[in-house]
Amino acid sequence: MQDNDHITVLTLDAGGTNFVFSAIRGGEEIVTPVSMPAYPDDLEKCLGAIVCGFRELIGRIGAVVDAISFAFPGPADYTNGVIGDLPNLPAFRGGVALGPYLEKEFGLPVYVNNDGNLFAYGEAYAGMLPHTNELLRKAGSCKVYGNLIGVTLGTGFGCGVVTGNQLLLGDNGCGGDAWLSANRFDGRLIAEEDVSIRAVLRNYRELSAEDINHTPKEIFEIAEGERPGNRSAAIESFGRLGQAAGYTIAEYLNVVDGIVVLGGGISNAHPYILPALLKEMRASRRTLTGSVVPRLQMQVYNLENEDELNEFLKDELESTTIPGSDTVVHYREKKKTGVWVSRLGTSRAVSLGAYHYAVNRLQGIN
Repeated sequence: MQDNDHITVLTLDAGGTNFVFSAIRGGEEIVTPVSMPAYPDDLEKCLGAIVCGFRELIGRIGAVVDAISFAFPGPADYTNGVIGDLPNLPAFRGGVALGPYLEKEFGLPVYVNNDGNLFAYGEAYAGMLPHTNELLRKAGSCKVYGNLIGVTLGTGFGCGVVTGNQLLLGDNGCGGDAWLSANRFDGRLIAEEDVSIRAVLRNYRELSAEDINHTPKEIFEIAEGERPGNRSAAIESFGRLGQAAGYTIAEYLNVVDGIVVLGGGISNAHPYILPALLKEMRASRRTLTGSVVPRLQMQVYNLENEDELNEFLKDELESTTIPGSDTVVHYREKKKTGVWVSRLGTSRAVSLGAYHYAVNRLQGIN
């Protein structure tokens, strides 16, 4: 097994406009990132930009590179490194064997995965999962969390699941995908229709009756009172996204049972997203006999709120005795989950996820 501190991995943040390349060793970025235009409509130029970016990194590093690992925002055959149709990169229409192409070019192992998956992986290895467990340890709790749902709120509804340090890929590479889940407001629609940039823009136009094409950043500034506009409509636009996202996240938590981390550009509006998201997760349902049951078995905490975080960190152990003896057994009757907003930032979390994914694959893990 190699020493992780000496493994160097080249990474790529692949967007529809620019490609941003970096290199990570020992969990730390070791170069200034390199940016190249993406050429989304021209496959030859697009591949040329990718090769050029990685070659420039290798020249800067001047040391042995162990692997290339990066995320693409769309479908792929992760085992064989084939990128499928991408709305923001039409040059890949019909499928492109990008992984094998780069392996041939550089003579290195190449690992490709979805950006939602690698966001979750980065948060599980270097972000909010270890941070949560460290806070629990400092609070004197022996509780340890090992499962995480990473959600990115942006152009689409990205999601990844990590359980016991293992990335949930599924048998077809579809594990953890949330965007196709049922929509909170109309079960005939996919969840992404109300958990995306386009949803915020649509909701603001409908609620404000303004005939202006604002950006999500501008709608956030309106919500903050920093830009003229319909503030209540801006706040409600993010609230509706939170409600729709909370609906799907709660469904996932009933299976995964871990903590939740939010990322993506829209997560910057979390002061307006989290209240609705948490309210949805804390909702109840009914049985046919009329009994009311909680949406989740776990109590949901807003870990961005200091008071709720302190409650979450309490090790509320109950005790009982073994029948017929005086031996005491401790147990936790109260089950807890919580929602964080990424501290790493989405791009860094994805890059770190790509790094740890490559390191583990090189060592035969996951």
